[in-house]
Amino acid sequence: MADDAGAPDLSEPPVPGPEDELPKEQPEDNASDDRTDTDAAARAECDERKEREERKEREEDGKGYDDLRQVLGQRVYNNFYGVVDASGAAFGFGAAAAPGLAPGFVEPDEVDRALRYYLPPPCFDDALGTLRAAHLVVLAGPDSSGRGAGAFALLQRVRGVHTGLRSLSPANSLAELAASSALKAGQAYVILDYVGEMNVDAVQAFEIRRLSEELRRKGSYLVLTAPEATRRRLALKDHCVPWAAPDPLELFDHCRQLSPPADIPTEDAEELRERVAELRRPADVVAAVTGLVDGSDVALKMLRDSERERVRTWFRTEPTAGDLLPLAALAFLEGIPERTFEKASVMLGRHVRDWEQTGETPAAEPEATGTTALRGVTFEQTRARWKERATGLVRTERRAGPGQDPSRSERRIVFTSPRVRALVIGELHDLYGYELWYPVRQWLSELSQLADLDVRTEVARGVALYARHALAEVDENLLQVWADGFAAQRVTTALTLQFMCDDQHLAPQALNLALGWAERRGPARAVTTAMALTGTLGSLYRLEALNWLWFLTYRGERMAFAARRSLVLLLQTAEQDPERALFTLRYVRTRIAETAQRSPARSLALRTTVQLLDAERLEGSGLLAAAMLRDVPGSARQLGLLWVSVLLSVCRRGAVRALCRTLADLRDDPSAADAVRALGEAMRGAMTPRQWQALGKDLPHALKHPEYAIPGTRRLAQVLLGSLRG
Repeated sequence: MADDAGAPDLSEPPVPGPEDELPKEQPEDNASDDRTDTDAAARAECDERKEREERKEREEDGKGYDDLRQVLGQRVYNNFYGVVDASGAAFGFGAAAAPGLAPGFVEPDEVDRALRYYLPPPCFDDALGTLRAAHLVVLAGPDSSGRGAGAFALLQRVRGVHTGLRSLSPANSLAELAASSALKAGQAYVILDYVGEMNVDAVQAFEIRRLSEELRRKGSYLVLTAPEATRRRLALKDHCVPWAAPDPLELFDHCRQLSPPADIPTEDAEELRERVAELRRPADVVAAVTGLVDGSDVALKMLRDSERERVRTWFRTEPTAGDLLPLAALAFLEGIPERTFEKASVMLGRHVRDWEQTGETPAAEPEATGTTALRGVTFEQTRARWKERATGLVRTERRAGPGQDPSRSERRIVFTSPRVRALVIGELHDLYGYELWYPVRQWLSELSQLADLDVRTEVARGVALYARHALAEVDENLLQVWADGFAAQRVTTALTLQFMCDDQHLAPQALNLALGWAERRGPARAVTTAMALTGTLGSLYRLEALNWLWFLTYRGERMAFAARRSLVLLLQTAEQDPERALFTLRYVRTRIAETAQRSPARSLALRTTVQLLDAERLEGSGLLAAAMLRDVPGSARQLGLLWVSVLLSVCRRGAVRALCRTLADLRDDPSAADAVRALGEAMRGAMTPRQWQALGKDLPHALKHPEYAIPGTRRLAQVLLGSLRG
């Protein structure tokens, strides 16, 4: 209709052409027609320009997804099912989170393990009283103060020993929770690291009272853990209890009583208790006690924390800019080839000099030491300086990049351990101010735009570590800007949120940041949301990720394109996680069932489904559907029902093609016949006899294509069709 708006009215007389002898004075109607044609041409040109821009944006987004797919492919098999360590150790993609971090049911045995050495702090009784009275309590205190274990212990006290509980998403709206049917009778609920409402004014005191009344009516209980600032929220004020860790020495003695006896020499006992008294995290006290099993010397070595002491000692020397800036650069660019790192370090130096030229106080003045004259030009032996620049903190190694031949290995500078990198960033934050961090932020923003994916990945990893100390600064000065920037910057932002999930206290914040860009923040930020909801973030908060991505498939074409790519990535990264893969397939089936026949919503849902069925594997060759049929028990039924949905729609052609490709991928696997038979049986149960016959004709015809006309593929098709024909 928009194109017809500017078309000429055929009922009007034709406008004379340039060859006609026109009088000097033209009728007003002809002038109006000229303006109409000009306006139509301008609109057409504007529409064409807009279409070109949108096409270019989608192409850039597609390149971003290629980068994201490459990084996720490297992570998906790295330390699969590792454990989140809040002390700073990263875990691989798909890692098993700390109990209760990922929404879902927490088994009684998991709760018991988390409470094995639990000692209630003095504030426990106040929290228990509030929970019993209101069926709702908020434990507000510092991170790593035992809030999570306290929540488990409180729920066990009111619901009984050896009780499981249900963990809810930290992004849950308490107002909506009170009004929904999500709360069941006789349940114990926990929300760990509650991040508050998306809208600061969203939750009101009367809604919290209604939530409390609903919990009381159903005989259920809810415990939230949150930062200390939550106590200032007026709506939650009456339900907040200030939380603090138990005395470390009391906890130490308590844990020793529950542990096997350990013989501690007299000369070690005093130092042991002195160092335990300095600990602030209950988890560190428990680790010290469990370390005694291997001897007091092992426990003392851990408590002395030589890595932390080495980092602090290095910074106590007040290093010059010539030493400080390379180490700061390494904190955000560890492990890349040394030649690439050197170029990036020069870039940081340039940003520092630009900052100094503004007239502000410089961070420090670089010193040129250890130089050698060469034909009148002075060069600093920068590579040799690493041997003395950060002794005990860094080392060099030679290795090739991912997928490269070993003969192409290069020298790389790395920290002596991942924890040292985190400690260095912590010291940089604690000791240096605006005069250092302003040029560093400018430098990071420049790096976030580079084409080098390895550089941007390490930038994201470093920024995620920095977010542990300065989340507000990272959000306001980096992520908010990058999320609306170039495709490379949006990928860097998405990767930063993935790496933030390596810390159990930052994971809810990463979710909150991602969801905050999904609505009314522009299409570029919505695309960043879609990118971020893949990988680790989508694995931890699978239902929220699926809900928001599905919502975005109904938005503008650019956002819908990104959301469909992200849904495919979510399923691809779930290949090694059968439970999550089946959950995703069931979710898509449910969404299709909720749509009306021949509705626009159903068309969009089926379009997404075809992309899922025709998706390649994240790692390795072949179709994802074929790999799941072979390796994921129970997937045949879910995939079969999805195939039926698209086969009985206008997407039939794409569905047949995906089915042919799947059979072709399985043709050389002798064990695939059972999976294909199960797939056929699932499809037969959802189709009418007439539909069977149609598929029985279409599939053999499609298999005549040269790409599929292979004996093994035809044999599997016969297995499938044999099931169909009964």
